[in-house]
Amino acid sequence: MTAPAGPRRPALLLVTDLAYQARGRRYCDEDIFLAARLREAFDVALCHPRDAAALLGRFELALVRNSGPVLHYREAYDAFRGRAVELGVPVYNPLDGRGDMAGKGYLVELSRGGFPVIPTVDRAADLGLLPGAGAYVVKPKLGADSVGLRFVGPAEVAGELEKEGEGVLLVQPRVDFRYEVSFYFVDHDFQYALYAPDPERRWVLEPYAVSAEDLAFARRFIAWNSLDHGIQRVDACRTAEGDLLLVELEDLNPYLSLDRVDEDVRDAFVARLKRSLAALAS
Repeated sequence: MTAPAGPRRPALLLVTDLAYQARGRRYCDEDIFLAARLREAFDVALCHPRDAAALLGRFELALVRNSGPVLHYREAYDAFRGRAVELGVPVYNPLDGRGDMAGKGYLVELSRGGFPVIPTVDRAADLGLLPGAGAYVVKPKLGADSVGLRFVGPAEVAGELEKEGEGVLLVQPRVDFRYEVSFYFVDHDFQYALYAPDPERRWVLEPYAVSAEDLAFARRFIAWNSLDHGIQRVDACRTAEGDLLLVELEDLNPYLSLDRVDEDVRDAFVARLKRSLAALAS
C-alpha cells in the first residue's frame, strides 16, 4: 500500500554561479550549504544566472544568491527580470530594491539627502560638493565586487568623469577609516554583524558587538530601501573620528559570510530565511 503523500513543498530556483571566483571568499561553499538547508522546506534546484530566464517557469519562487556581478551577464539578468514579471514568479530579493540592485546611483541620492554616507557625486560640475582629499575613489555606477574601482589624484578626477561621460562613474574622497563593518538583515529583522579589524583584509571578518547607535544607523538604510522581503547587507566604515558612514547597501545578492558566525547564529539565520521565503511563496 502506498503511503499518503505529504504536504506539497514549493519549488525554489536558487540562482547562483558556483564557479565564480571571489577575492577572499568561497561563494560556492555558502550556496551549497544554503541549498542543503533550504531543501528541508523546499524542492530546490540550482542554476547559473544565464539559465535562469529559461528555467523560471518551472518554479514558484526564485532566490538570487551568490551569482556574481550582474555586469558580467547583463543581458541574461534583464531577461530573467522580464520573465519573472511576465510569469508573476516572486523573486527574492524582490526586483524593486533601491540599493545596489539598481546600481550605485543611490549613493549620490543619499549623499545629497544628508544621510551618513561617504560623500559621492557623479558629475564633474558637482566635484566642489566633495571635501578635499589627497586621493579620490572612482568606480562605475553599475560596478560590483570592486570591478573597475581605482584611485586617482585631485588633478585627475574631472578628466576621469568627462572621459566616461556624465553619470557613468561615481567619485568619492578616499576616507581613512579604522575598520569596515557589515550588518545583515532578513526582511527588516537584524540577524548579526561582522567586522574586519584590519582595513587591508576586508574579508577576514569577526563577530561584531552592535551598539544601539550602530543598529539605528543600519536600520535607517533598511527603512529607506523599503523592501518588504529580502536579505540586505549594510556595509559601513568607522572613520578615524568615530563616525559610521555607509559604504554600500547590498540588496541584490549580498555574500553572507556564514562561515564566520557561530552555529547558533547560522541556524537562526537559516530559520528566518525559510520563514521569509515561505511567506513570499504563499
